[in-house]
Amino acid sequence: MRDVLLCPRTLRSFFVAITVIVLAGCAAAVPAPRSPSVEVAHVSQPSAAPRPMLPRGDRTLFPRYRLVGYCGTPGAPALGAMRGDLAARTKEMMKLAASYGGDREVMPVFELIASIVMAAPEKDNTWRRRVPDSVVDDYLKAARADKGILLLNIQPGHSDFLTEVKAYEKWLKEPDVGVALDPEWAMWKPDQKPGEVYGRTTGGVINDVGAYLSDLVEKYDLPEKALVFHQVNVYVLKDEAAIVAHPGVVLIKSVDGRGYTGAKIVTYHSLVAHLAPDVHPGFKLFFDEDVQIGGRLMGPKEVMSLSPVPEYVMYE
Repeated sequence: MRDVLLCPRTLRSFFVAITVIVLAGCAAAVPAPRSPSVEVAHVSQPSAAPRPMLPRGDRTLFPRYRLVGYCGTPGAPALGAMRGDLAARTKEMMKLAASYGGDREVMPVFELIASIVMAAPEKDNTWRRRVPDSVVDDYLKAARADKGILLLNIQPGHSDFLTEVKAYEKWLKEPDVGVALDPEWAMWKPDQKPGEVYGRTTGGVINDVGAYLSDLVEKYDLPEKALVFHQVNVYVLKDEAAIVAHPGVVLIKSVDGRGYTGAKIVTYHSLVAHLAPDVHPGFKLFFDEDVQIGGRLMGPKEVMSLSPVPEYVMYE
């Protein structure tokens, strides 16, 4: 066998080739580094909170509902039936309210006289007092127990409507609380005594309250709020033509004629004859005065035969 002699150049090429082969083998044996896996987290978006609704559904009062209820305040029998045992009064009210269904669902109304006119001046000379917070809470609890709405009735005396309404703001932020204004008890001269003369208000004042409620509705995304203004005769409301609509606020004129059935009907037709387009008709009955003066209380069929048909019916 012949010896193979490698010259330096050939030897160098040999070792380079061997090195390349070895490195290639190592490279093949070592796995390539893996890219770190990225796990995509699927975060579910929280669903939007449900919008506040009226107690019996929907966010608008009309034309779905007819508002029917009792008004009153604790310790004052002359101011209405909604007092004392609220559960018992509610049971009576719900039975009567059922007679007003027909073409609409009934929305029960608990109308609490929250600012009450007084026969003498208070320390602040307003001639009115406000019920304690606990009373408002009790009436709201009763209203909610039967899926009704609470109306805070204001008799301002020598205070003013907007000041009194704002005093109840913490409840007016709720979706089931509205306002009823009673101009008969709004004195406009310093020397006037409630009960001796009729009070009065203006369309501009009703607009101020309406605008305030509308702001609350928008700020807290509330369903519609009822703003009732009671009217016993033509003298207690001036500048009615100035009343305008306010977003989220339902304006209702409640005709509060007392006594004989015929007179109540005449008063109703007279005071609703020129209703503004955005004002809804209402009618009030009095358990005591209507019977004592007129001899009887109008029945639901008679009330529903009025034209226009009342969309709000209140018993005091």
